[in-house]
Amino acid sequence: QVRLVESGGGLVQAGGSLRLSCAASGSIRSINAMGWYRQAPGKQRELVATITSAGSTTYATSVKARFTISRDNAKNTVYLQMNSLKPEDTAVYYCNLSQFPSTYWGQGTQVTVSS
Repeated sequence: QVRLVESGGGLVQAGGSLRLSCAASGSIRSINAMGWYRQAPGKQRELVATITSAGSTTYATSVKARFTISRDNAKNTVYLQMNSLKPEDTAVYYCNLSQFPSTYWGQGTQVTVSS
């Protein structure tokens, strides 16, 4: 089993920054992908960014150049540095770990950006 614990959410003014962290524990395989998704009220969950264990990254177009995903494989931890935050970034952010054949989710952390 795998457990994901997120931290770092909160309330920030537009233009500010936040850093999310997600620590994975349990049966972690060396080859996997970790990422962040978000879900705003009344909307579907959407991909924000992902990073493989080899370091390859993908970003949603809406966050490119503002958010940076990184990971520490030794700590099984993934980070999301969010800069130039906008009110439309307000959502619950969920950590995700995918390792064949399973996918795991964290409990979510609230990010609120005030205008």
